[in-house]
Amino acid sequence: MTDLTTRYLGLTLKNPIIAASSGHTGTVHYVKELEENGVGAVVLKSVFEEEILNELNKHMNADDEFQSNIEFLDYLDYELKDDSVNKYVDLIKEVKKSVSVPVIASVNCVSAHEWTDFAKKIEEAGADALELNIFLMPSDTKKTGQEIEETYFTIIKKVLNTVKIPVAVKMSQYFSNLGNMIQRLSETGISGLVLFNRSYSPDIDLNKMEIVSSNVFSRPEDYTLPLRWVAMTSDHTKCSLAASTGIHNAKAMIKLLLAGASAVQVASTIYINGPEQINKMLTELEDWMSKNNYLNINQFKGKLSQKNVNNPAEFERVQFMKYFSDREVN
Repeated sequence: MTDLTTRYLGLTLKNPIIAASSGHTGTVHYVKELEENGVGAVVLKSVFEEEILNELNKHMNADDEFQSNIEFLDYLDYELKDDSVNKYVDLIKEVKKSVSVPVIASVNCVSAHEWTDFAKKIEEAGADALELNIFLMPSDTKKTGQEIEETYFTIIKKVLNTVKIPVAVKMSQYFSNLGNMIQRLSETGISGLVLFNRSYSPDIDLNKMEIVSSNVFSRPEDYTLPLRWVAMTSDHTKCSLAASTGIHNAKAMIKLLLAGASAVQVASTIYINGPEQINKMLTELEDWMSKNNYLNINQFKGKLSQKNVNNPAEFERVQFMKYFSDREVN
C-alpha cells in the first residue's frame, strides 16, 4: 500500500495537499468538508493587516472631530485590531475542535508594525503553525530594494521572537535576485517557505472605463513558475518548501514533488472543481506511485530537482532558442 505522508514545517501530514488560505478555509463548515475530502492540512483564511489599516483610516476620516484626540485614535487603533484578532482566535479554536488535520493560521503582512505580536494569541489558540503571507509591492520609488527586503527579515524576526510554533513565509517572486532571497529567508530560522503567493492584479474595463480585478483564479499552466524555483532551490534551502499557484491537478502536484517540494497548496482548483478535486488528486497520485513502484513520497521527492537532472541548465534557461530556431519565420 502506498504511503502518502510527508513532512512539512516539522509536522507530519497524511498527504501533501494543503488547502491554501481562501474563502474555503474561513469557516468550520468548509474546513470540515475539506477534511472529508482528504486534505492533508489547512491554512485558515488570513487576517489581513491591510484591511485593518483601511478600516482604521475609514473610521478616522468619518470622525473628523476626533482627529486631534490622540487617546481616541489609540483606542480606535486598538479596538479594530483586537476585534479582528479575537474573531480569528475564535475561528482557530473552533476549527481545532472540529478537525484532526494540522491547522495553520495565516497573517497577511504589509509592514513590521507592533501588531505582529498578535501572533502569540494565535499560538495560544492552538494553531499548529503560522504562515506569514508577505507581499510588499516594489512600487515605492523612495525605497531601495534592500530596504524593502529588510522589512521581510524584520517581520520574521519579530514573529520568531514571539512564538514557538513552526513559522512559514509565503513569498512573492518580485525580487531582483530571487534565488538569493529564498536562500536568505530559509536561513532565518523559519520552518518553511511557500513559493509563491498570488496577489491581486488590476485590469481595465473598457466599457465602464474603470479599474477592475483581472483573473482571480490561477491557470493550470501557472505551476511552471514555482516548479522552476522549487527545483533550483530545494537542495540548498534550510527549510521545507511548499509550492503554490497553478496546481490544479495531480500531474502538476507530482511534478512539484519531483522538483523537491514537500507539499503543495491549492485554492483555485477547489473553487473551480469543488473540494472533491482533492480526493481525485490523491487517487491519481496513488495510481501514479503504484504504476512506478514507489511505496512512499520520499522515494521520488526531489528526483528531478536541478541537482539531480542530467542538464541542470534547463531550469535556468530564459530564452526559447531551441524552440524557435527549428521553425520558419513567415
